[in-house]
Amino acid sequence: MKILIVEDSRSNLMLLTEYIRRLGATVLPAENGAAAVASFDRERPDLVLLDVILPDIDGFEVARRIRAIEQGGDWTPIIFLSSLDKDKDVEQGIMAGGDDYLLKPVSEIVLGAKVRAMGRLIEMRASLVKLASELDKANQDLQRLSASDGLTGIANRRYFDDCLTREWRRARRGGGGHHLALMMCDVDHFKKFNDTYGHQAGDECLRRVAGAIATSLERGSDVAARYGGEEFVVLLPETPIGGALIVAEKIRRAVQALNIPHSASSHSRVTLSIGLAATVPELDNAADSLIAAADRALYEAKNNGRNRVVRAPPLTAA
Repeated sequence: MKILIVEDSRSNLMLLTEYIRRLGATVLPAENGAAAVASFDRERPDLVLLDVILPDIDGFEVARRIRAIEQGGDWTPIIFLSSLDKDKDVEQGIMAGGDDYLLKPVSEIVLGAKVRAMGRLIEMRASLVKLASELDKANQDLQRLSASDGLTGIANRRYFDDCLTREWRRARRGGGGHHLALMMCDVDHFKKFNDTYGHQAGDECLRRVAGAIATSLERGSDVAARYGGEEFVVLLPETPIGGALIVAEKIRRAVQALNIPHSASSHSRVTLSIGLAATVPELDNAADSLIAAADRALYEAKNNGRNRVVRAPPLTAA
């Protein structure tokens, strides 16, 4: 334990130093306020024993500066040492950032008890901080798991639904001109793939396809999700149809480049059909209309030979 002792009287400083060393702690001495603040900033002690009356700045100002140095959830106990015994002096010390107030001359027994009590508080606080950190991580992990598809690791259907609703409302609040693009993607002849290679190979295929889709997206706002079975969905906020076509074609080529053998497909490897739609969300149309348009385009892509991107016609208000 490191304890910063701020005391301008050398005799008192030596006495306090001896008391603290008997407790098994390391002493950081300072004889004025400026030196105390510098030492605190440099050494970050576990506890501060702070004289109120100092030759340059008083102990109350030192305490305020120490509190200003501390970051975020940092906390270092400060015990004031003073011969000032009025209630207002104690109040001023606490208001300045102090945690306790001892009157001079300081008793070794009382000081030892205070230091040990503060030590227990420090240990308890460290345990609470650790527990809070572990709880926060557990909550983050739980949130991530609840938003992820268990097989592929990308976002799941529920997370996608929430994102679509949120982005649709945000685009409408933008006052017009905010495009939203969506693509429905289907692994071509996936049932035949499962029948030919088995379900374990099918699962691995879906994982690799999901990875190819996700890595084809460059913006943090873009969302790739497993929609269900062998179907995936991609949401592109602030993206008109021209930009979405480029992304869709990039995804199609990325899946084809995986070169996963598929003897039951006319393309001899795993490919992806993509239906694409884009619109400017307004009050008189609904998010479901974008999904329906992309789904119709996907159906057309599959009927026209698969392994292609088909763009839906512009959406009209319902």
